Amino acid sequence: MQRSASRLPRILACAAVPVMLVVAGCSSDSGDSGKKGSQDNAAASASAAPKPSPTPTVEPAKFTKLPEACKSISAKTSASLVPKAKSKNGTPAASSDLASRGGCSWNGLVDKGVKGSHYRWLDVSFYRYESDVSLGSGQERAQENLTKELAKIQETPGAKKLRTSTAVGIGDEAKAVAYDLRKTDEDFRYASVVARTGNVLVLLSYNGAGYAGAAAPSEKTVMDGAVKAAKEAVAAVAAANK
Repeated sequence: MQRSASRLPRILACAAVPVMLVVAGCSSDSGDSGKKGSQDNAAASASAAPKPSPTPTVEPAKFTKLPEACKSISAKTSASLVPKAKSKNGTPAASSDLASRGGCSWNGLVDKGVKGSHYRWLDVSFYRYESDVSLGSGQERAQENLTKELAKIQETPGAKKLRTSTAVGIGDEAKAVAYDLRKTDEDFRYASVVARTGNVLVLLSYNGAGYAGAAAPSEKTVMDGAVKAAKEAVAAVAAANK
C-alpha cells in the first residue's frame, strides 16, 4: 500500500500536463484573433478616412517689375515724334503703385507762323498683373484686359474711319487702331497700340493735328510712329526684368 501511495502524486502530475497545454493553446488562439481584428479595424479606418484635396496652383507671373515709363521710349524717338515737347523727358503719370502701373506723356506744338502749327501728343501706359488662384495667372489677366482696353478704344465717341489690325512683332500679341477725331475745331489723327508681353499690358497712343491751315499728319505717319514707340516700350519691360 505504501508503494502504491507514493506513485499516486506522480500519476496525477502527468495527468495534469495535457490539460495545461490545452488551456495554454486556447489562450494563445484568443490573443491572435484579437490582434488580427484590431489590425483589420485600423486598416478599414485608414481606407475610410477622406484624402486631402490637392492645393490649387496657378502659373507664376512672368515679370515682377515695370520699367520707368518716361525712359521706356528713347529720347531720340520721343523727340522725333513730338518735336518741341514741353518736357523733353516726358511727364510721368500719377501712380500710387509704380510696381503695378505707370505712365508718361509728351506733347508739343511746332509753330511755323503763317504756314500754320503742328501739334503732337504721345502717351504710354503700363499695367502689370500678378497671378492669383481665384483670378487666374498674370498672363491670363493681362490678356483679358487687353480685350477690354481694345474695346474701349474701338468705342471712342465721335471716332471716324476706325480701323483695327493686328500689330505684328510687338510682344506676345498686339492690336493697332487708327481713327480720325474732330475736336477743338480741328481734325486729329490717332493711332493706338494695345500690346501684351507676359503679364504686362502696354497701351500706347500717338496723335496729331494741324492748326492755322496746317495739314494733319497722314495716317501712315501716325501709325508708323505709334508702332515704333510701342516696340520700344515692350522691349523696356523685358530689360527691366533682367
